[in-house]
Amino acid sequence: MLDSRPVLTGEHFVKGDVAVMEGAIAAGCRFYAGYPITPSSEIAERASQRLPLVGGEYIQMEDEIGSLAAVIGASCGGAKAMTATSGPGLSLMMEHIGLASMLETPCVIVDVQRGGPSTGLPTLTSQGDMMQARWGSHGDYEIVAYAPSTVQEMFDFAIKAFNAAETYRIPVLVMADQIIAQMTTKLVIPPEEEIETVYRPIPDVPAEEYLPFDSSYLVPPMALAGTGYRLHMTGLTHSDAGYPETNVPGQEALVPRLVRKIRENEEKIVEVEERLVDDAEVGLVIYGSTAGPGWEAVQAARKEGIKAGMLRLVTPWPFPRTPVRRLSEQVDAILVAEVNMGQMVHPVTEQAECPVHHLGLPGGRIFHPNEILRGLRKVVT
Repeated sequence: MLDSRPVLTGEHFVKGDVAVMEGAIAAGCRFYAGYPITPSSEIAERASQRLPLVGGEYIQMEDEIGSLAAVIGASCGGAKAMTATSGPGLSLMMEHIGLASMLETPCVIVDVQRGGPSTGLPTLTSQGDMMQARWGSHGDYEIVAYAPSTVQEMFDFAIKAFNAAETYRIPVLVMADQIIAQMTTKLVIPPEEEIETVYRPIPDVPAEEYLPFDSSYLVPPMALAGTGYRLHMTGLTHSDAGYPETNVPGQEALVPRLVRKIRENEEKIVEVEERLVDDAEVGLVIYGSTAGPGWEAVQAARKEGIKAGMLRLVTPWPFPRTPVRRLSEQVDAILVAEVNMGQMVHPVTEQAECPVHHLGLPGGRIFHPNEILRGLRKVVT
């Protein structure tokens, strides 16, 4: 499988960690900076093997802080760039996620979630980073995150993540579970011409007229470092020209646009999967590794006469408010099943027009379908 083709078309039998890196390369990723951490280390290993073969660069950094800093720098130079980590490393990256948001620098971060808090369960699964992904850095900014439930989606969602990052000039996360990232199953890679790739908007004005953060655009064109355009980039609140403007008018001009470019495009970004929801009387909301056992539980519930339907959050962020609200207006109750002690249940509850119940695991294993089935039975009794 190791060759110089950027898109390894055909059928393969690989881990999710390998699949996500292949998806990134197919999307045009040519720079990876990272620090090994279980259970995402195979992503870095794959990057170190494959990127040099396709004209890219792999750098092992001293830590996760430096890793995302290098990714931001590479992206400013024009590279599609990414890193990967797990929960403790994601915590260290939070300051630079805020910086990438403020600099409007496209990049992708794959977080392979493991049991926590702290060192926790380095080799076992979890969904405990979902709220950290959204709210971990300080200040007001919006995030896009995808939650794959199969090895195939590790590949597919890497491409979606890069396309969203480039379209909106933001950091985008792929929120994988350890069980999906280290599962080995069939991966089908389509022909290169069938893979949609997006590149960031670039300026079409003379260098002397260019404003790197031009507020007349919702997503300003992004000149690349070294191409003749003047760039001034700072994490401080800044003007359209990029210079510090640390006052109330500067904040009120800049930050709402950073938020609006995602909020005003939510309908384009948000994705869900709905199964058997048309006549459902009880709803199951799941994401990531919970999709498999959740779907088995829904089918088993139907055989018992329980009209269950499943809503999978493909994009947990931005949160799919409209699909959740629509489901809640139809069913008598919703059950949220997730491998944590209660995270995505909170935005579900905020949007729901019906009672919301939670079924959680502290991490280390995935649900058995019978556990979710029992949860559905309790909800309807």
